[in-house]
Amino acid sequence: MKTIGFIGCYDKTDFIMCVAKILTMLGKRVLVIDNTLIQKARYIVPVINPTKAYVTEFEGFDVSVGFEDYDSLKRYLAIQEGKEPEYDIALIDIDNIDSFEKFKITSCEKNYFVTSFDLCSLKKGLELLSRVKDPVRLTKILFSKNILKEDDDYLNFLSLGMKIVWNNDYRIYLPIDNGDQSAIIENQRIYKIGIKRLSSQYKDSLSYIVEDIASDVAPQEIKKIFKIIEKEV
Repeated sequence: MKTIGFIGCYDKTDFIMCVAKILTMLGKRVLVIDNTLIQKARYIVPVINPTKAYVTEFEGFDVSVGFEDYDSLKRYLAIQEGKEPEYDIALIDIDNIDSFEKFKITSCEKNYFVTSFDLCSLKKGLELLSRVKDPVRLTKILFSKNILKEDDDYLNFLSLGMKIVWNNDYRIYLPIDNGDQSAIIENQRIYKIGIKRLSSQYKDSLSYIVEDIASDVAPQEIKKIFKIIEKEV
């Protein structure tokens, strides 16, 4: 199972859900693990009998909420399914150092640092990274109204001395004020993951992430899936 970490204190759950749906439609068996302190997935993903910790199916992939570590999650799935869990990809949403360590984020195949440039999200996310014990390679996912080199330079400055190896080959920008939030709220209201009303920049960024994670899938196949999802209500 390929594990992918999404690290940071910015609200990234809806974005991760979009990534999960696209990967699922590409034929991947996907598990989203929400191990954030607020556990937003508990409130936006429908479940019949929610408990302290559970796994539920949503839009073709599974969502895990409330498990302390991999071992407790695996025990739950083994009891429910009678076998070891079989997933191709696990997307792990974390915003605290305990989850970082218990879900062995430094061992993930890929890790992304997700933030906006409001000081609360940025500094809380970097506070988490400052407590990381072993070097970790991160690709930046930056939510910003404008693409400014000064913002990226500021992030690099604040992270000096931390055990971070930034992926300098590319960074991914997502719009923070292009009407995307209204589309996301509508998705939450109807319990669906739709991308039709998202901005072209947001969709392009989703495509970059999916291509990076599903490197075994041809880019043209990903484009076909986007066209299918865009036709959905």
